[in-house]
Amino acid sequence: MVTRPPKRRFFVLFMGFWLPVLAYVSVIFALSSQPNLQSPLRFANGDKVAHLGEYLVLGLLLVRAVRANLRVSRPLFAALIAIGIVVMVGLSDEFLQSFIPGRQSDLFDVLADVLGGAIAQLVYVTFARR
Repeated sequence: MVTRPPKRRFFVLFMGFWLPVLAYVSVIFALSSQPNLQSPLRFANGDKVAHLGEYLVLGLLLVRAVRANLRVSRPLFAALIAIGIVVMVGLSDEFLQSFIPGRQSDLFDVLADVLGGAIAQLVYVTFARR
């Protein structure tokens, strides 16, 4: 028999789980809105590796928040919800970049974002307590 995580108060959930997600997404969008921003990794496809790492962290923060807030009993369900949110954030990020001078919107960046989020979910489901 699977038991659901305990119910928590809204403020505790927001401050402990969703505020870090919102802060991290804000940093992602702030960096995306910088004109002519170059990747810190100076090798071929270094920006894709940066995207992967960036969204791996976001994926872990998201699944943690989803599992706590929605009181999802199975780690796989929380992981699927989190990966859906990662896809939406990645698409929104690339859409934002399409309006910034010196930046370009790239489907391969979205794929790197989703791959990073998927790796985070794989790690989470592998190590999550059942």
